[in-house]
Amino acid sequence: MFERSRFTVCDAGKGRIELVAATRNELAVRQLADLELKLGKRDGEIAFAMNGGMYDEDGRPIGLAIVEGRQVHAINTRKGGGNFHLMPNGVFQIRQNGRAEIVTGDKWKPSPNIRIATQSGPMLVIDGKLHPSFSPDGSSRYIRNGVGIASDGQPLFAISDDPVSLGKFARFFRDRLKCPNALFLDGAVSALLDPAAGRRDITKPLGPILVTFKPSAESAQRP
Repeated sequence: MFERSRFTVCDAGKGRIELVAATRNELAVRQLADLELKLGKRDGEIAFAMNGGMYDEDGRPIGLAIVEGRQVHAINTRKGGGNFHLMPNGVFQIRQNGRAEIVTGDKWKPSPNIRIATQSGPMLVIDGKLHPSFSPDGSSRYIRNGVGIASDGQPLFAISDDPVSLGKFARFFRDRLKCPNALFLDGAVSALLDPAAGRRDITKPLGPILVTFKPSAESAQRP
């Protein structure tokens, strides 16, 4: 609970995070149930999954998307309406060495060292400060999801169980999860797959999806 609203927080721990994002010639995965079918035998290894990144009507990314080192869509710096263009937006990425990062879109730099990346927006928390355009608790209330990087470098994913404003959602990451940087992933279509809890949210069609797999026995033994 935070400010009278309930949130679900997912800690990736030592699990591997992957991005499922369709290329121009692929059909996008539009529901979490379809994700499990796409992963086949790997579906039993899912720790949790959450939609992550802006997309077009066909479910393909409209911002930066990198899948296992291969760029599916380039960084999007165009101006426009909606949350995605409420600057600064940002990029959640994981490097080949496992380091998770959130950087603002204007400061993002390409690198062969980036394993996965997804662009969304707006930023919720930027170097410990709330996005300057947010009101404390605006009238726009949705189920929202996002990702933050805690002070120890660990990525934390969260989805609100109650409709909340962007201002409250940002404060939740900064004040409760202690994330100096956090990125809004989506609202209104936010969805979580949590197999252990029997949760599989059904929403409007999704786009890019971030999947966290259970850590292997080998990685779980690492210090």
